[in-house]
Amino acid sequence: MKLLITVLIIIVSLNINAQRKAPNFKLENLDGKFVELKNFTGKGPLLISFWATWCKPCVEELEEYKKLYSDYKGNGFNIIAISTDDEKTVAKVKPFVKSKDYNFTILLDTNSEVARKYYVQNVPYTFLLDEKGNIVYSHLGYKKGDELQVKKKVETLLTSASDKTSD
Repeated sequence: MKLLITVLIIIVSLNINAQRKAPNFKLENLDGKFVELKNFTGKGPLLISFWATWCKPCVEELEEYKKLYSDYKGNGFNIIAISTDDEKTVAKVKPFVKSKDYNFTILLDTNSEVARKYYVQNVPYTFLLDEKGNIVYSHLGYKKGDELQVKKKVETLLTSASDKTSD
């Protein structure tokens, strides 16, 4: 009986630490071109943010991610911001992005197909992927200061990637 319990504890602990591979997707960008997730992985940490123009916390969070992107894009860090605006509000996305001067990739998920793949039911929802495309962090919602935890995780991923290349 003790052996069975020990084996179950090991299995559970392995599953807790297991990383889930981010599902691949193909979405349209603001220029009408299709972009695929797999073209972004393998280069460094990747933040995926599900958001909408009507969502105030999303806008606050994206402003913080804009700063993070500016600080780390030269080190291989990238951001994909996926708008979940539907057919009624999607026309607002391009002018909104331009007014905010977001210089990271913006994609459109008007039917929430990709959001469903990622089990996103509310926005903002953030995922952080390592360079292999594994989800290493996810977070629902936004309050001031949440970006500090994301920044710390990005720095850790960048450090571990540079440690591997210097070995």
